[in-house]
Amino acid sequence: MAKKLKNPKAKWAIGLIAIAIIAFIGFRIWKGKQGELPEGIIAGNGRIEAKLVDVAAKEPLRVQKIFVNEGDLVRPNQVLVQLDTTTLQANLAEANANVAAMNERLAVSQASIVKQKSEIELATIELERARRLVKDGAGSQRDLDVRASKLETTKATLAEAEAMLKSSTEQVEVAKASAKTIQTRIADATLKSPVTGRVLYRLAEAGEVLQPGGAALTVVNLEDVYMEIFLPANEAAAIKLGSEARITVDYEPDRAVPGYVSFVSPEAQFTPKQVETKSEREKLVFRVKVQIPKELATRYVEQIKTGIRGVGYVKVNPNAQWPARLQKVITAESASR
Repeated sequence: MAKKLKNPKAKWAIGLIAIAIIAFIGFRIWKGKQGELPEGIIAGNGRIEAKLVDVAAKEPLRVQKIFVNEGDLVRPNQVLVQLDTTTLQANLAEANANVAAMNERLAVSQASIVKQKSEIELATIELERARRLVKDGAGSQRDLDVRASKLETTKATLAEAEAMLKSSTEQVEVAKASAKTIQTRIADATLKSPVTGRVLYRLAEAGEVLQPGGAALTVVNLEDVYMEIFLPANEAAAIKLGSEARITVDYEPDRAVPGYVSFVSPEAQFTPKQVETKSEREKLVFRVKVQIPKELATRYVEQIKTGIRGVGYVKVNPNAQWPARLQKVITAESASR
């Protein structure tokens, strides 16, 4: 009698376990279906990246002051580093003094020409007068010859003055160019941000001397943000530049960022170590760059974090439809709301 009472409970327990197993399997199948991509869309793992820009010195100068720290957000033309220009300022003062001296020399040459031209006019008048006197028998030939010689000498002096004027003009231009060059060098000693970005590394401190090309800071260009994915040849071959794309990140997979294909590698390579498993790295793949539009990156510049892992999706068939989970996209307009 006891066995008959026990069997119904065992049957119910087995039935519930069977239902739970079926439900679990069904859920896994449903979940797998949700992750499947429609035909015409391919995907690859990657991470958010951005171009790096070095803020560097053009010539060996000492760092006077650095105005930013690692992690600071910077804007185009923002002053980041000031290099010491004491020596250059002294060179500029000397160059400006040289310009002033050359201008004075130029003024003397110009005045000399005016004077020589006046003397030529006077010598010409006196020569004509001497000729008339000789013709009338009232003057001597010797006086005529002296007047003619004086005119020729004055003309030669004018030619010399004009040559001096040309030389002085050239020297003024050279002096101005030298001063302008030093001014440019002084301007170059003020290091400004070329992009909107975030300071990644602070590579120098006040008092250090930077060598030509030596970087004081490294800035992440947050206007040039992208994800690189690696796809096998049969998938990469179908991708065209400009193809529509989507990016999702692991911490927020239910929202997608619109993008486009800006680069497809012309040659195969091994998948980078940090992206895939060892078995995947052993396969040859093609690097594909999914670019985030600049205007969108600029809108979300304060939220962008490089190095975040995610997935990049690319349409190889323009008529393919994005699955529902990739249709909720972030836009520049939503950033302003």
